[in-house]
Amino acid sequence: MGSSFKSANFLVESRLRDAAVGDVDALYELGVAYSTGTHGIDVDLIEAHKWFNLAALNGSERAQECRADIAEEMTAREIAQAQRQARAWLSETTVRRAA
Repeated sequence: MGSSFKSANFLVESRLRDAAVGDVDALYELGVAYSTGTHGIDVDLIEAHKWFNLAALNGSERAQECRADIAEEMTAREIAQAQRQARAWLSETTVRRAA
């Protein structure tokens, strides 16, 4: 576990905390990280699509554009999986915020 793994882990954990409270920049940055592999994170288009989708739902036009760009490289099944994951994340964070 090198330092890049630790920095990737830290980035994801801190951005997830911000995303959970509706921080649109955090949602967008998670999408960028997973779509480009920055900060030592493995590229994962399903994960990237999920975060861009969530940011787009919160009003980010940049996220809408990025989501459209990566969707061109994804299969319909992958997009459906990303959308399911986004809905699941939304329902989990809504429950946590309400608790």
